[in-house]
Amino acid sequence: MIEYLWQFAGELWTVFETNFDPIWDTIDILLLTLAFYWLLLLIRGTRAVQILVGLLVLFALSLASEAFDFSALGLILRNFLGSAVVIMVVLFQQDIRRALARVGRGFFPNVSAQQESQIVEEVIRAAQILAQKRVGALIVLERETGLDDQIEAGQTVDALVSKELLTSIFLPYSPLHDGAVIIQDGRMTSVGCILPLTLKTDLPDGVGTRHRAAVGITEETDAVVIVVSEETATISVVMAGEMMHGLDAPRLRVVLRDVMSGERRELPPSYDLGAPLEVAEGSERVSGA
Repeated sequence: MIEYLWQFAGELWTVFETNFDPIWDTIDILLLTLAFYWLLLLIRGTRAVQILVGLLVLFALSLASEAFDFSALGLILRNFLGSAVVIMVVLFQQDIRRALARVGRGFFPNVSAQQESQIVEEVIRAAQILAQKRVGALIVLERETGLDDQIEAGQTVDALVSKELLTSIFLPYSPLHDGAVIIQDGRMTSVGCILPLTLKTDLPDGVGTRHRAAVGITEETDAVVIVVSEETATISVVMAGEMMHGLDAPRLRVVLRDVMSGERRELPPSYDLGAPLEVAEGSERVSGA
């Protein structure tokens, strides 16, 4: 193994010595590094990261099979990785489409920062009202990953986001109260939607279908989901398959403020109103939930 790595390093150095141009190759390397960094930022917090790690593991196994002369394993991996470009296009088609369509950051790239803040404020007020009334709710905020391939059923709408409309949708006598509301590009686009449920079995006690649906959609996308529990009258935020519950309106505002700024793709251990990265009384983070 050491001999193989030494030989590979020698060949790499020979190529480097004979072909390296200090100016243009340095620029080329920097541009490629920036492209990879931007790609990692784009897919961070989504299932695509796990797929990418899996492909890297297979590539490492392929190198190891050559170093240790594992003929059968090497043959299978070479044939598999020979179509790596096609495989990556198929696996990352949503991420590639998102990268080409959206270069900006934030919840709603097509609306201004002021409008974005107003939309989130309406969601927070609606969640507060519904929690006070002990009415369950499931609100999904689309970010960069499109949700059209993940949601089922539902009624198509095109409405401004307002606390009055959100509250009326989730009231028990509404025919659409059991589904989710989807907010895309700053507008309510679908109501009564069915979301994919998580397959995790280690969820905490008292977590119902709404919470399982919230975890499920955030495992597949980078969406942020606000859940109001009718049993406990508490507000939860779910992101990247993890849940923070026991939030009130001010703490929910702090969480969404950090997410809107684009600084976070996953929930931190806990939040505090003054210092978002410190422990917050009354809030609890459920790891892996």
